[in-house]
Amino acid sequence: MTDKSKSRGTLSINKEGGEGKPRQAKRPATSRRVNIERDRSKKPAPRPAPETAWKDKAAAEDKPPRARSARSEKPAPERTRARTQEARRDGGEARRRERPAAAPKPERADSRPARIEQFFATCPRGLENALAEELRALGADNIETTGGGVTFFGPMTLCYAANLHSRLATRILLRVSAGKYQNEEDVYQGALAVFWHKWFDVSRTIAVKVVAQDSPLKSLNFITLRIKDGVCDRFREESGQRPSVQTLHPDIRIRAFLTRDRYTLYLDTSGESLYKRGLRKQSGAAPINENLAAGILRLSGWQPDEPLYDPMCGSGTFLMEAAQMALNIAPGLGRDFAFERMLRMDARAWARMKSDAQAACQPVRPLPIYGSDVMGRSLRDADSNLKAAGLREAVTLSKADILEIEPPAKSGVVVMNPPYGVRLGEEEELAALYPKLGDVLKNRFANWRACIISADANLPRLIRLSASKKTPLFNGALECRLYEYKLVAGSNR
Repeated sequence: MTDKSKSRGTLSINKEGGEGKPRQAKRPATSRRVNIERDRSKKPAPRPAPETAWKDKAAAEDKPPRARSARSEKPAPERTRARTQEARRDGGEARRRERPAAAPKPERADSRPARIEQFFATCPRGLENALAEELRALGADNIETTGGGVTFFGPMTLCYAANLHSRLATRILLRVSAGKYQNEEDVYQGALAVFWHKWFDVSRTIAVKVVAQDSPLKSLNFITLRIKDGVCDRFREESGQRPSVQTLHPDIRIRAFLTRDRYTLYLDTSGESLYKRGLRKQSGAAPINENLAAGILRLSGWQPDEPLYDPMCGSGTFLMEAAQMALNIAPGLGRDFAFERMLRMDARAWARMKSDAQAACQPVRPLPIYGSDVMGRSLRDADSNLKAAGLREAVTLSKADILEIEPPAKSGVVVMNPPYGVRLGEEEELAALYPKLGDVLKNRFANWRACIISADANLPRLIRLSASKKTPLFNGALECRLYEYKLVAGSNR
């Protein structure tokens, strides 16, 4: 008898008289593949097409096919195909020409901090403090004066500005290495350790110059050769080539300074000396360098709106420097520099700097700057130099004997570089001239300041005027003094 209360599909099996647990009946085994094939075989029944659809289809089958044109059956000739391609190409070029040019992308400002370098600016001895003030105005930091120059720190762009704007510096040197030494081999190893190939290309010509002070080395020529060997050996290790040496007009100048136990290696960023402005075409018998003339003007306290008179103007160096100062003309605008041939040159920054300096120049106009000389040849040289510099309109020139001159204004600054005797006859003539010069200054130039540079300490004493200031200066290797006289009416003794 079957128990109707039990669910269908379950079995109850007693084992050994006991009652077992109900168990689900197993379904017949069927593979997964058989199920998939069975599902695929069940295709949906097609829908009956509407009556209008099969009637239109039957009519289309009864209609004869449309004949293709003869033109479409023949392939296009080669000439037509080439013409089509040419038209497409010309059309593309026309569309490209009509397309407006893309706007230039704005320059991204470099947010990286500028690398700080150490520099040394050389100058005539006696102008160190004035040069330090000039460099400070250009943005130099950590300034320290020493004999014959100034040490300062700043980015490479400061080096560009110093070369362009400094009126007092002779050279701007970039320090690349320094250390202690005992012999020539130590200096050679120091030069070999510098990555010169990162500063300039091997195709550049080089020259090495050494200046020593209390150095124990016996031969400067030999240590110069060893430094040159260190530079060339470094290039040979890096590129297999070495730069050529050119002593007269090299592309890159390497400077070494030796003390008792230390060496310092520099790259000269200026090239030609900075006092070579590229303006003076003629020079007199005893010329004075441009940066020394600018320094004397600075030490005299002369201001651009103040009258300036040089009664012994010679080739006109004082006059040209004063005119450039008054018109705000950067002294380096008319020349090039060695840093322009270096690999780490920032061309954009240098172009902007020159453009700004050019825009800051004032137009040439008549200025209260006067010059005279008794020698017609000297006046012709001054006239030629001022014309070449484009400053002739700014300066008034005249031919006059210094003992017969008259002041061009009520007050101002007299500056001069009078001759000093070399031969016995010249000394006697100047000994008679200087007392008369003192009388002219005292009697005719009251309320003026007179600044006279001389390499002979005895001759200024013959002027018989009391100098308010005496400043030691060097004109090259020649030791001089700058005497300042504050002229008043009557006696000044």
